[in-house]
Amino acid sequence: MPSDPDLTPPDDAIATWHMQSAETAARRLGSDIARGLGHEQAASRLLEHGRNEIAEARRRSVAAMIAAQFSDVLILFLFAAAIVSGLIGDIEDAAVILMIVLLNGVIGFFQDFRAERAMAELKQLGAYKATVVRDGQHATVAAAEIVPGDIVLLDAGAVVPADLRLAEAPGLRASEAVLTGEAIPVEKITVALSDAMLPLADRANMLFKGTVVTYGRARGVVVSTGMQTEIGKIAALLDAVPTAPTPLQKRLSVFGRQLALGVLVICALIFAVGIVRGEPVLLMTLTALSLAVAAIPEALPAVVTVMLALGARAMARRAALVRRLPAVETLGSVSYICTDKTGTLTQNEMRVVELCAIGERRRQPDQSDGGNPRAQLLTAAALCNDAGRDASDAPIGDPTEIAMWRVAREAGFDKQALEQQMPRCLELPFDSERKRMTTVHRAGADFVAYTKGAPEIVMARCVDVAGRKGEAIDRPALLAAARAMAADGLRVLAVASRHWVTLPDTDESDTIEQGLTLLGFVGMEDPPRPEARAAVATCKAAGITPVMITGDHPVTAQAIARSLGILGDGDRVLTGRELSAASDAQLAAMIDETKVYARVDPTQKIRIVQAIQASGKYVAMTGDGVNDAPALACADIGVAMGKTGTDVAREAASVVLLDDNFASIVAAVEEGRRIFDNIRKFIRYALACNAAEIWVIALAPVMGLPLPLLPIHILWINLVTDGLPGLALAAEPAEQGAMRRPPRAPDESLFAHGLWQHIVWVSLLMSGISLLTQAGAIHLGSAHWQTMTFTVLALSQMGHVLAIRSERISLFQQGLGSNRPLLGAVLLTIALQLLVIYVPVMNTVFKTVPLTLPELLVCLCLSSVVFGFVEIEKWLIRRRWIYQ
Repeated sequence: MPSDPDLTPPDDAIATWHMQSAETAARRLGSDIARGLGHEQAASRLLEHGRNEIAEARRRSVAAMIAAQFSDVLILFLFAAAIVSGLIGDIEDAAVILMIVLLNGVIGFFQDFRAERAMAELKQLGAYKATVVRDGQHATVAAAEIVPGDIVLLDAGAVVPADLRLAEAPGLRASEAVLTGEAIPVEKITVALSDAMLPLADRANMLFKGTVVTYGRARGVVVSTGMQTEIGKIAALLDAVPTAPTPLQKRLSVFGRQLALGVLVICALIFAVGIVRGEPVLLMTLTALSLAVAAIPEALPAVVTVMLALGARAMARRAALVRRLPAVETLGSVSYICTDKTGTLTQNEMRVVELCAIGERRRQPDQSDGGNPRAQLLTAAALCNDAGRDASDAPIGDPTEIAMWRVAREAGFDKQALEQQMPRCLELPFDSERKRMTTVHRAGADFVAYTKGAPEIVMARCVDVAGRKGEAIDRPALLAAARAMAADGLRVLAVASRHWVTLPDTDESDTIEQGLTLLGFVGMEDPPRPEARAAVATCKAAGITPVMITGDHPVTAQAIARSLGILGDGDRVLTGRELSAASDAQLAAMIDETKVYARVDPTQKIRIVQAIQASGKYVAMTGDGVNDAPALACADIGVAMGKTGTDVAREAASVVLLDDNFASIVAAVEEGRRIFDNIRKFIRYALACNAAEIWVIALAPVMGLPLPLLPIHILWINLVTDGLPGLALAAEPAEQGAMRRPPRAPDESLFAHGLWQHIVWVSLLMSGISLLTQAGAIHLGSAHWQTMTFTVLALSQMGHVLAIRSERISLFQQGLGSNRPLLGAVLLTIALQLLVIYVPVMNTVFKTVPLTLPELLVCLCLSSVVFGFVEIEKWLIRRRWIYQ
């Protein structure tokens, strides 16, 4: 047994295992391909290198996650408001505020707790048992106990327990979709490769931890275990990605700080002015505290939560499951959608789209008589094929063979019926080194062999072409036809045949697969989803740039991207190799013109996302494999595939697509824009109304008027107007043209596009009308002036909330019935206000008096003024005269 070497070779050696022969790799690792390691060696190395496991991420304690939910400025300010409400005797309001804060914290905690499970899911990925060779004997060990230098044996269906350099790979194919994103199983070889920069998808002499053997068997030497494997490196990337606040959380945090400062200053000034005027200290203290409570939109967290929850429910109906509520709004902010190709833009199902028989290409193969060359081609596609049907008649087998089986069956060439006429006598299975497959069938008294494989390999063994027997084969022309199909992004197989009078007495491929007659070529692709092109067009109309990031071949990616409209004239395709050679500055310069990234690895996906973010854009990233998880976590919004995605990808994402459909992402973006618009409407409504209450108290002394409202009036208006009407704004339909405007800029304030101007002038108008009511009633000698002022201010807010249902469209065009919850909330609020005015017990509690009918009509007329002026504002906006 070789002595144990230093198992820490330099990084360049570790990165180039695929360039070394299996024997060299084993020797470098102090092992032997035939005998493997000794038991003592393995035990020693296990102590040195540790267990073959994915290290768990550093987890926050439950207490830390709970504390994080209550550290936001707005949440702290709401706590203060609850304390103030309790001090002034408003226990109900204090309880409501505390319930809102608690509900918000509970939701946030469970979202964080689920996010912490991503690494735990990753740790579970992999084989639990594996067969190794130790001291020349086969042994079954826990996968966690495998060490560098172990010789591992694998069969079809096995999960690869560590990164291996292959020594034997007869007929070996492996599904590496979790790492590379490529749906089709990869053919494996054993020969050394010469390119040090090969991406993972092209390292055909390697097997990687967490992937699955789909066909054949393997013997390989372990070159990396645990966190040194490719999947371990992904785990490290995932652990290193910080959790960033969403755009909405950033905006609300800034808003909370600004609001807290403004309210404190204004309330302090009002208290000081009142004391200077000689008002009682207790009254001014209660008034200032009431205004502080009224000025804070304490319903905001509840409204935001309800809006996000309703948005999440609406998105679920459109096949997008939201795992983190803030992601609903974030989707409405994205400027880039980085999407995988397979299964998201395409149907994840190989289909034959072109047949080329005797140099002729046709899109739609049809049924023909058996002597027709096309019929011969379809017969070969059906018989030289291991695909079949399960009990439910669904196709089973390799995706490529299923595609050929399906096209033959649809044209009338059923494999089962043909095999009854031409039973299979001999098979030379597909081999990754031969790159072809042959089956021999009895055809009456004779025999016929059908071969399919790579065009250049099959054509090298052909002597003529079907239909032109005995003529010299025009190889350049035929190869040009095959290459033209490949240039369209198709996977091309050549199909040939040979007739035998007697069954060959050998199963040697060199004998059977010679002197073939070329029948033609079969071109296959994973076709685009029918709705994907329209979804891409919608993205572009909305100012969103769709970008394809895939592990697939650049030619295939380019063809699909161009057919969907992702890749236009002047746009470029960047490969993983080119990406590795580019500096950060060079990549940043290429971001705008690059629409397709092909053959990329997990680290490169993060680089792409970060480069887009560095340009000041929000990024949505889709993915389904383990390799996508770090980029999903790094993006502003991670979107995982629900049907084909791994648990790791789903746990790292914020949204899961139940149908793996790109169009569902676009629908979710539209929903996100609706939610953000409605949050802005609530802020527009709440702050304008709350500011009006402050202006009424602040300006009354300036006008020489007595204190217009009592603390109980302020708290009542705050309770009934901010509550149900504000929550009902969550049901507001999307604005017209929501998907025909560009995304919001990352640094755009909540108060952009005229919002702060609206809040200022509406609050001043509302307070001015209320003070005019007070002054007029006092001038006319009415003893009901305070109740009238109270009523006008409350009902003006109802007219305001109806008018701001849209920033542009008139309420008369929308119709009152288009948001029935809001209409109901407004009618209920008006009814409650009338109860306060006309029910005797309420008169006692709220210090109000019943108004006469003329007084009530005057209040209704004055309170409609705000509605009228907001409608005028929208008329000016529609003509682009203001708020450009």
